[in-house]
This record gives sequence, structure tokens and C-alpha cells, in this order.
Amino acid sequence: MGKLQENDLQTKSIGKLLFSMSFPAITAQIVNVLYNMVDRMYIGHIPETGAEALTGVGVTMPMIMVIAAFASLVSVGGASRASIMMGRKDKETAEKILGNCTTALILVSIILTITVLAAGKKMLMLFGASSNTIGYALDYMNIYAIGTVFVQLSLGLNAFITAQGFAKTSMITVTIGAIVNIILDPIFMFGLGMGVKGAAFATIISQAISAIWVIRFLRGKTTLLKIKKEYMKIDSKILWSCIGLGLSPFIMQATESIIAIAFNISLQKYGGDLAVGAMTILTSIMQFSMLPLMGLTQGAQPIVSYNYGARNSSRVKETFTLLLKASVIYSTALWAIVMLFPQMFARIFTSDQSLVQTTISALRIYMAASLVFGIQISCQQTFIALGKAKISVFLALLRKVILLIPFIFILPLFMEDKVNAVFLAEPIADIIAVTVTAIMFTAQFKNTLEKLHNSEK
Repeated sequence: MGKLQENDLQTKSIGKLLFSMSFPAITAQIVNVLYNMVDRMYIGHIPETGAEALTGVGVTMPMIMVIAAFASLVSVGGASRASIMMGRKDKETAEKILGNCTTALILVSIILTITVLAAGKKMLMLFGASSNTIGYALDYMNIYAIGTVFVQLSLGLNAFITAQGFAKTSMITVTIGAIVNIILDPIFMFGLGMGVKGAAFATIISQAISAIWVIRFLRGKTTLLKIKKEYMKIDSKILWSCIGLGLSPFIMQATESIIAIAFNISLQKYGGDLAVGAMTILTSIMQFSMLPLMGLTQGAQPIVSYNYGARNSSRVKETFTLLLKASVIYSTALWAIVMLFPQMFARIFTSDQSLVQTTISALRIYMAASLVFGIQISCQQTFIALGKAKISVFLALLRKVILLIPFIFILPLFMEDKVNAVFLAEPIADIIAVTVTAIMFTAQFKNTLEKLHNSEK
């Protein structure tokens, strides 16, 4: 079974292969975000205190994003490198990469847990918590921090399952955890009267179960690459090559945290807790709606990386072309739905009328340029699949650090409606970033294909 899976990456029809890889990856991405979304849905409907509790938990999102970003720093680059090595028939190096990344994930989780528990309150206040919401934020974050090791291992190691072509198994990993979370949330929050603390306990228990599943699979008979004790000793050359390639997705996710802080600070200044609460909902909608795009690129990554390692230029080109078409179609359809039915999305998270109205207005502005985002994600993630670390890092920095963060603070200085000016920063940054990305990718991809084609001769 393992050999057939590996050969499929080099021989099976690209269309069928991309669908078979992407569908489970999309499902896995959607289910994974349900961990936090389900928490917020339940929290937002807590009688009397739901709006404040939702805002408090929303303030924890920058810290949660950073924790997830460190998993990507280690594993996304590692998984891409492992796929390339498999394409070159170098299984031993691929397993060394897996072993090194496993150790790195454990070490990172220990450091993050200590940091969050020691400095959590100060960071949450910096991230936009107020005297009304800090209690809820601390209740959630202190418990979530204890489960950091489970988050790191379940998110990080699952990338290596997908990289081998076991997309369905990857989907099962997060599905198991999400189902447990959905079941435990109402029991802990309402049945046991634990409120926000119950949501956090449900999340870390479900992540622990996912982590156990992943480790068992990567130590079992089915997997092509196994976690082996002899390969878990850190080899700096191997690990740094993975981290270098993982910098782009790390920056993409870590800067989401910085962006969330920037949005919260600016919105708290101009619109108070109500505007920060709306931002919590907008972030949730954006995260969830972009997951199919991330799933598509995650499904395409092993195909691109493997065939790049095998020096098959035609399959690399065909895979990217199909990925780009699918991504653009989806992002355009998503944009149309959000523009037409924003109230449908807002009411999922809250029944507070003031918060609903603020969210409806903000959502149309915030996601105004989401129709072109399929171009950004497909190009940027393909750079990672091809091992182009420096370009990926630049593009990640461009959209968020160079463009979006300054716009969040600059635009309100020139507009009468300060709150809407803050939300407008997102679509302006998106349009500029997509334009630059498309130009750079066109030139670089053509050059890469020519080099691959010449090496085939």
C-alpha cells in the first residue's frame, strides 16, 4: 500500500490526484479550526455575559496563533523537505527530517508553555484586553497553555502524514479531536457550569487525543516514514534547512498574531469593546472561509514537491495550473456570498444586536478584496513546495508587516470614520500584495520550469 501511494504522486492523473489529496486536506483544515470556532460559538451565546466573554477569548487569539505558527515553523518546511527527499528516493534523510522535527516540536512546546504561564496577563492586556474582559481571557489562556505540547505535536506531525500522500489519515487526525471537542464543550461549559474554562479544557483534551493518534500512526506499519529514536537527536544542518523553508508559513501565522494585536489596539481606541468583539468574529470568518484554499495548497504540496524532486517539470506545471484555477474560482465565490449575506455569518457567533450590526458593516469592508486571495495563496504556497525559502519569506512579510500593519494605524488619520478606516486596511494591503506576488511568481516559476526541463534531458 505504501509503495502504491508513493508511485501515485509521480504517475496518477493530476486532476484525480489533486482532488483525492485536497478533499481530505480541506476537510482536515475546516475541522481543525472548529476547535476554536465551536468554542467561540458557545461562548458568544452564554446568557448575559456572552458578548464580553467572546471578546475576552478573542483577545487570546494572537497567543494561540503564535503557538500554531511555531508548529508550522518546524513542520511545514520539514514536510516539504521530506517530500522532496522521497522524490529523490532518499528515505533515510526523509526520516531524519521527521525525527529532528519531532524533537524540535517538543522543545518548542516546553518553552512556549513556560512563557505563556509566566507572562500571560501582561501579554493579554497588551493585545487589547480591558478590565471587563481580562478575566475571561486569562481563564481560557492559562488552561490552553498547559496543552501546548499536544497542539504542537498534532498540528506539526500531521503535516508529515499529508506529505506522504496519506491525506485521509491526516483528515481523521483532526476529525477525531474536533468531534471530541464539540461533544465536550457543552458538557463542560453548561452541564458542569465551567463557562470559558470548560471551553479551554475541552480543547486541550481533544488536542491530546489527536496527538496520540498522530504518533501512533507515525510509529506504525502503514506509514512510509517512521519516527525512529536514532533520528531524533538534533542535527543542526537538517533542522535549519527545515526551519529556513518553514519561515514563510511561520511569518504568515505569527504576523497574524501581530496583526490581531494591531487591530485590537486600534479598534479599542476608536470603537471600544464592541469593535474588538466584531474583529473577533471577522477573524473567525476569515480563518474558516480561507481553509479550503489552505487545504487545496496542502493537497498540492506533496505532488509539487515530489515531482520537483523527481525533476518532472510537466507535472509540476500542470499541478500548479490546476491549483490556481481552483483557488481563484473558490475565492471569487466566497467573496460573492460574503457581500450578499454578511448577516448570516454574524449571527452564527452572536445574538447581541449591536454586535451583529457592527459586524455586518465591517465584514463587507474587511473581505472586499478576498476574491483575489486565491492567487496569493496558491503562488506563495507553491514557492514553499519548490523549496524557495527566501521568496516565500519576502512575500509573507510584504502583505502583513510591510503593508497591513502600517495601514491599520495610518488610514484612520485620514478618514472621518475611524473604525471603518481600520477595517479598510485589509483589502488595500491584499490588492497590493497579490499584484506583487503574481508578478514575482510568473518570472520565478518560468525560470524553475526551464531548469527542470533542461535537467530532464
